Amino acid sequence: MKRKTALVVGATSLVGKELLKVLIASDEYEKITVWVRRSLGIDHWKLEEKQIDFEILNTYEIDTTVDHIYCCLGTTIKKAGTKEAFKVVDLKYPLIMARKAKKTGVLQFIIISAMGAAVDSISFYSRTKGEMEESLQELNLPGLHIVRPSLLLGKREEFRLGEQLAAMMTSIVPFVFIWGLKKYKPIPAKIVAYAMYRVANQGITGNHIYESDRLVALNKV
Repeated sequence: MKRKTALVVGATSLVGKELLKVLIASDEYEKITVWVRRSLGIDHWKLEEKQIDFEILNTYEIDTTVDHIYCCLGTTIKKAGTKEAFKVVDLKYPLIMARKAKKTGVLQFIIISAMGAAVDSISFYSRTKGEMEESLQELNLPGLHIVRPSLLLGKREEFRLGEQLAAMMTSIVPFVFIWGLKKYKPIPAKIVAYAMYRVANQGITGNHIYESDRLVALNKV
């Protein structure tokens, strides 16, 4: 069996860190390349690190040996500073990567979006995510997998009150998230990461969207 090469952008994000652990441990990949602003400080024979300037992202070329691209890029309006800066990270950069993927012949493009993403949403955040999803689907990539996790759980570098409260609620009253509400249940980043890995290696073509409850189910198969 030919082992694959993966490219990860956004490897310093909450899900990106967990995804990197999964990919390194997997026998599916012989090489994992990461594009990062700053060094991860990880020494592993599979890992190739490339420090780049995202402001000139369009000038970098993807190696023709890359089979799968995992896009874990994302920020918040608060962290970005302005809505315009937010759209650069959550809309512009993913589209650049997707166009590069198509040009290079990458087989699978897996990207993190968000629950509630919709081009007609009244929320700027959700509307931007919806625009990103729609633009990616219009590219007709060989395989596009959009994951829409609910509120992410995990250890972040910065404190987020909403996530802390959600984690407490999940542990105290887990029965709230049953039946049709399953997809709204906060989800650990490591579960999202493993689901992304699973869908990439199923080799399915076309456009696909995975809500949070389906991501959980992929960890049980």
